[in-house]
Amino acid sequence: MWKSRDPNSERCTRFFLISTSHDSLVNYYETNFAMIQHHKYSLSELESMMPWERRIYIELLIQHLKEEKERMESEKRNR
Repeated sequence: MWKSRDPNSERCTRFFLISTSHDSLVNYYETNFAMIQHHKYSLSELESMMPWERRIYIELLIQHLKEEKERMESEKRNR
């Protein structure tokens, strides 16, 4: 098997393996599916994101959904 001799590429690979180690493969596909179906991301957009960039967008989306839920519950109570 081919192995890179560049120590920097090994560090980079190790970094991304560590940064995505908390995410299971099932969760990865479920999240992609939800973001494509419900939030109009494209698969190419999701796959071109860096792992940290993807995590930021997911966290922002979660925050937005929580705020929308609270707003809807507030409107429902005020009726």
